Amino acid sequence: MTANKKRGADALIQSLQHAGVKRIFTLSGNHIMPVFDAAFDAGVELIHTRHEAATVHMADAYARITGEPGVALVTGGPGHANAVSALYTAQMAESAVVLLSGHAPNNQLGMGAFQEMRQAEMAAPVTKLSWTSASADALASDMARAISVAQSGRPGPVHLSLPTDALDGETSAANAALDSTAFQPTAMPLSNADAASFLAKLSRAKRPLILTGPASMTRVRRDQLAELEAATSIPVIGMESPRGVGDPSLGAFAQMLALSDCVLLLGKRLDFTLKFGVVPAFAADCEFLQIDAEKDELERSRRAVGSRLIATAEADTPSAIKALIAASTSTVKPRAAWLDDVRAAIAYRPDAWLSATSSIADRLHPVQALRPLQALLDSHPDSVFISDGGEIGQWAQACLNAPHRVINGVAGAIGAALPFALGARVAVPDAPIIAVMGDGTFGFHTAEMDTAVRYGLPFLAVVGNDARWNAEYQIQLRDYGSERLIGCELLPTRYDQVTVAFGGHGEYVTSADALMPAAQRAIASGKPSCVNVMIEGLPAPNVRR
Repeated sequence: MTANKKRGADALIQSLQHAGVKRIFTLSGNHIMPVFDAAFDAGVELIHTRHEAATVHMADAYARITGEPGVALVTGGPGHANAVSALYTAQMAESAVVLLSGHAPNNQLGMGAFQEMRQAEMAAPVTKLSWTSASADALASDMARAISVAQSGRPGPVHLSLPTDALDGETSAANAALDSTAFQPTAMPLSNADAASFLAKLSRAKRPLILTGPASMTRVRRDQLAELEAATSIPVIGMESPRGVGDPSLGAFAQMLALSDCVLLLGKRLDFTLKFGVVPAFAADCEFLQIDAEKDELERSRRAVGSRLIATAEADTPSAIKALIAASTSTVKPRAAWLDDVRAAIAYRPDAWLSATSSIADRLHPVQALRPLQALLDSHPDSVFISDGGEIGQWAQACLNAPHRVINGVAGAIGAALPFALGARVAVPDAPIIAVMGDGTFGFHTAEMDTAVRYGLPFLAVVGNDARWNAEYQIQLRDYGSERLIGCELLPTRYDQVTVAFGGHGEYVTSADALMPAAQRAIASGKPSCVNVMIEGLPAPNVRR
């Protein structure tokens, strides 16, 4: 190889460096060995996991917390197939993830190559864009395109397959020397005139609301939403839960939503989480405004609510927020009472929670198991709260909050909490990280405790252990009766001991007074830790005043 020639793998890594990518979440395999070799001397850290789906979940959490693209790298064929399912969670969370998958060589396609698979087609339904690189010379620009698309408009995952002959093939150094602007998202600004028009319509309403979606729920974006709310005196509510208007972290918000007479959907899909805009979730005469980066979303809303959608515009949410703030001073009338009422409804939690106890011996009510942990999250300005699982995840979201929050999101898929915690620890090196999950969730990626120990990535996993798939149990109990319960049972496994076996720290809790001392010991250990809390399996809270 001559001095002015490089492999496609080298061009790929150089392109990632130009994008500012410092680490890749990965699991090794035949197809991607050239990328591992290229990263060896390049200063790009490879964090090597135990399952391909975990690489995507880690990249997802990292992207949500840092605001940077999260990059996952897996091998081709079955490795790629394992990773694809995790893309759905990232897609619905509107998370800027780039999945790089090894791939059979281009020059052997259609010949029965080793692990040959139609990878791009497989990933397409759960990504913004999915394609296979054509050659070594295309890899650097393909990487730039992937990162740009992932961050543009409504953020979301992108997939790029990397054929082995492209990775091993020679390319000139010039092909990797891309300008940094090639990696930047494409702006979709909201015009000043449109911003003023939207605010004028909101100002005529008595009870207006601004609803925004998952991409706006990061720490930085939430600060911008607070600025928008302060500038307009209109309640601005971020939504990212599969429970939608019934999200327990939003308290009694559903009751206020039903009173609103004008709602601006600011990057928020009018989907199942908003009951498709129909009564009784919304008043029959409630009007809708919508700003969205995707024309299809505007058309879908019009199909749902017809003439009640009175104004639309195409723009990305961060740009629209800035334009609305700039236009707000002279167009919006303060509505302090309405804003106070909405905020009070969101903050509301039943008084009965203050004295909640379990009806079963040696078990904790979910509130007993969770609320005390808020003190740990309050101890640091960069703390991270992670929530996953069915019913326990909803209890956790109702009880806990932190500067950084990563949940399983609109996808409603469970199992990501452990890899989420690792991605979060890489993003936030020093602050407390508390990952609440059910016992079912813990089972999906238990082996990532090995990854956490190997890389010295401490966090606290709090497992609400009710020895069953409780969300499904509650559905069967409600819809079919106690005599037709099936397929919901789990063992009361000692997940704390499983964690110790991987080299972490474990605690077992069966009483409320033991919870905080156990959590404090776990954090003080400096190891990946599990506090296995035996809980009463209750249905998720339905908060109403």
